[in-house]
Amino acid sequence: MINFLNISYLQSGNEKQAKAYQVITDHQILEKLVAYKPILVGTIPINIDIENSDLDIICEISDKDEFIDRLIAVFGSEKDFLVMESPKFEAIKANFIVDGFEIEIFGQNVPATQQNAYRHMLIEYKLLLEKGEEFRQEIISLKKQGYKTEPAFAKLLGIDGNAYEELLKLASY
Repeated sequence: MINFLNISYLQSGNEKQAKAYQVITDHQILEKLVAYKPILVGTIPINIDIENSDLDIICEISDKDEFIDRLIAVFGSEKDFLVMESPKFEAIKANFIVDGFEIEIFGQNVPATQQNAYRHMLIEYKLLLEKGEEFRQEIISLKKQGYKTEPAFAKLLGIDGNAYEELLKLASY
């Protein structure tokens, strides 16, 4: 089992994972967010990314304004930097580009290990280990057709309803 709380596993991954590790460490992205307990999540850590997949970093925040100020201070000069509030998730989201990678930072007043993005990734990782390479390739194929990650898993697993909620029900899995 990979320890997703430490990105060193990326170094021995595929070419994109190794490059992601290099970009994150060269630019000290996690160090700049250390006060918010950042975790890299999404498709790149579990090797189901496609060409335009971004690096998703989730953070635990308690003060939205202070977090926004920090994001602007440390990433505000990056290419295409944009920070916004997401009322639906009661969250702050920032996007920018570094060395060819789009980076999305998501801050919520929830411990990062309890945020849905992290929980989804762990469930998806376990499913990928169990179902094997052909299943992984089918997920990637669906993603290339425009499916988001969770709906792609739901489709292949025959799960109806809200894919994001239904996948979380597999947590005990």
